[in-house]
Amino acid sequence: MYDTIEMIIGDSENLPFEVDSFDAVTVAFGVRNFETLEKGLSEIHRVLKPTGTLVILETSIPTKTPFKQGHHLYTKYILPVIGRIFSKDTSAYAYLSESASVFPHGETFNNILRKIGFIEVENRPQTLGVASIYVATKAQNGHQ
Repeated sequence: MYDTIEMIIGDSENLPFEVDSFDAVTVAFGVRNFETLEKGLSEIHRVLKPTGTLVILETSIPTKTPFKQGHHLYTKYILPVIGRIFSKDTSAYAYLSESASVFPHGETFNNILRKIGFIEVENRPQTLGVASIYVATKAQNGHQ
């Protein structure tokens, strides 16, 4: 058993690991920043062992009224003001809203995972749909 975690700086689209290296991969609020989403997810698929699990926590957009409208108002107008007050960086919080709004969430993201070769794909909306947990498995033979 290892009692040390080694931090490695790397490129999400060219992971420095062998095929079938990991039992699980987790990403929190990061896949929306992949330069090429499918390439980064394909790399995760490559390094997962057969039957390995992928868990992603990512922003999403609520789909039910009035949460959808409230989320839009909050991320467009309120969050940037809060960010400006606390961080003095006006662009960081505007970026969060923009990147979340264009990220393929829900069933659209599930279908991208399936296209890459993941099975047992599901998403679990959290906090009224503001974020989602995506869970997927690499097939036994590495393919669908």
